[in-house]
Amino acid sequence: MTFAKNTVVAHRGAFKKNGFPENSIASLREAIRLGCTGAEFDVRMTADDSLIINHDPHFNKLEIEKTEYKALTAFTLSNGEKLPTLQEYLQAGMQQNKQTRLVLEIKPSGINKDRGRLIAARVLELVKELKATPWIVYISFDYEILKELRRLDPAASLQYLEGNIAPAQLKADGINGADYHFSVFKTKPHWIKEAKENGIALNAWTVNDSTTMNWLLKEGFDFITTNEPEMLMQIAN
Repeated sequence: MTFAKNTVVAHRGAFKKNGFPENSIASLREAIRLGCTGAEFDVRMTADDSLIINHDPHFNKLEIEKTEYKALTAFTLSNGEKLPTLQEYLQAGMQQNKQTRLVLEIKPSGINKDRGRLIAARVLELVKELKATPWIVYISFDYEILKELRRLDPAASLQYLEGNIAPAQLKADGINGADYHFSVFKTKPHWIKEAKENGIALNAWTVNDSTTMNWLLKEGFDFITTNEPEMLMQIAN
């Protein structure tokens, strides 16, 4: 894989400009078409253990973790797509794509931590089954999910989202990246230096204004996650 050299990670795909649904296959394909270095998306598990793509814990007022996948497919996304499964999403993301990382966020379970670790294991199993590993960066707000992924796969690329752990500790725990809200780095600018000294990748979310984009580029961030990938592409070039 030779990933694009830009810093642009399209948050939930490149959805905004063309009015695609967030986390849709259409928004994923647009991020790939644009040449983003990454396309981020969210994974949850249904009551019958189906892995699906959706940001919120509910879909059309149905609680995903307590609803079977078939019931969820009674509703479509705004462009007519059905709610994508992780398998469908990954297969689409690997097609004609040698430049865009698939930045896979595993959402914490609302049931318990054990279920979160189970979701992590199921996701990893499917990624390996589909031979999608070269494309994947795993991210999560749940540190236990990332630690479980590290236990199961010593080579997985992992980034933490919560913003409450120093880069040196991330390194000690085998986490590869600090993917924090940009305000964390403004409050704790010394973490930028600490990350670089420890070989921890720097990512910031969700950055939608040119002032913050320019600041992060000046600070040498590896990745910037944005709802405005076209704007960031233009600024970065």
